[in-house]
Amino acid sequence: MSSPAMKLFLKRWYGPEVIPIVGIMVMAVGGASWYLTRLARHPEVVWDRKNNPYPWLDIKPDENAKLHAVSHQFARSWTRDKF
Repeated sequence: MSSPAMKLFLKRWYGPEVIPIVGIMVMAVGGASWYLTRLARHPEVVWDRKNNPYPWLDIKPDENAKLHAVSHQFARSWTRDKF
């Protein structure tokens, strides 16, 4: 037993022209959340400020913490162990 108001609501909001809009919105929200999590995992972001007030002291002399090193030869790359 559907009322005329329910039929009008379903006709307006669940038509075939709504599917692309929903798809674009899902992709936009998913892409934005993926990008924000990607930014939050960069080595420049410090999450444990209270536990480690000087995070740059954790990098050893032979670790590479740069995104692009042209002429430097480092033995190993810096990794984030705490997150």
